[in-house]
Amino acid sequence: MTQGPNGGFVSIFHDTRDVTPFREGHIRTPVRGLTDGLGGALSGVLIGRNAARLSVSGDAPRLRFLASRQSRLMHDAVFGSSDPDRLLSLAREFPGWAGLCYVMSGLLVYKHGGYLRASELLQRGLATRIDDDASQFSAQYLGRVVARVEVAERVEVPVLFSEESVFLALSHCLREMGMMEAALEAVVSLPPSLPSALARCTAAFALGRYRDVVIWTNGLLNTDDLSAALLLIRARAQRARGDFDSAQNALKEVLRRKKTSLALRNDALTDRALLALDQGRFTLTPRSRRPAPPAELESLEVIRKDAEMRRLWENDFRQLGGE
Repeated sequence: MTQGPNGGFVSIFHDTRDVTPFREGHIRTPVRGLTDGLGGALSGVLIGRNAARLSVSGDAPRLRFLASRQSRLMHDAVFGSSDPDRLLSLAREFPGWAGLCYVMSGLLVYKHGGYLRASELLQRGLATRIDDDASQFSAQYLGRVVARVEVAERVEVPVLFSEESVFLALSHCLREMGMMEAALEAVVSLPPSLPSALARCTAAFALGRYRDVVIWTNGLLNTDDLSAALLLIRARAQRARGDFDSAQNALKEVLRRKKTSLALRNDALTDRALLALDQGRFTLTPRSRRPAPPAELESLEVIRKDAEMRRLWENDFRQLGGE
């Protein structure tokens, strides 16, 4: 939860909107990453699209009849090209469209893995105002563009083009660059949702703000893989604070739902083992605390000191006796 404008607390993970731009999250594993990439390439070949271009939900929207020259060039650069420099050249040619061109080129560079350049383009696009024609083009054609954003470690969410997709992609770029404070600031103002909560808590945990993570995730239940990933971050924050019982309860909630991703369940089991070691236990049962050291080991140093003192006393006595 977070502090609301009226002084109350507002959940950061419970989205109250009827329709959200988010889709089902994906937990990336080495095998799944390989198959997803292969599947994306095959589907791109089958539908006649280049996998290096921006992803689109369904078919690319058709250009309307008698569209302006700016719209035609922008449509071709977004849906028919994988080169972000084409969008940058349009930004120089049409200043009123520059902000939209920077944002779309930033999302394209982000898809290619260029986090530094993508962060610069996205920030410049967000700071540049666009005219009415560019805004109308965005509303008519860009609603199907999908950005696959990493909101936490190994957790990716396909997001339809919106303010959230841009800020979440920017936050991930800043995290990759080590700018955790800026990454947290990029998602603080987003509406409540599980993806934005994951990005927010990931950055806060990296900054050592464990108390904030615990407060923001209070009352969270395991309803899907995104909430399970958020519960893992909550458990790690509680473990870092020394609240082992609460961390154990959060891990139990991750393991409660049987359809939770196997990768997340394995992470939860690993965290349970680390939690047991932190508590000085071999298992998590109440009677499994680590036994105290034997009394013989505790008195060994005392015995050694007594023997040393006796040896010194005997040497002194011999010297006094003339030996």
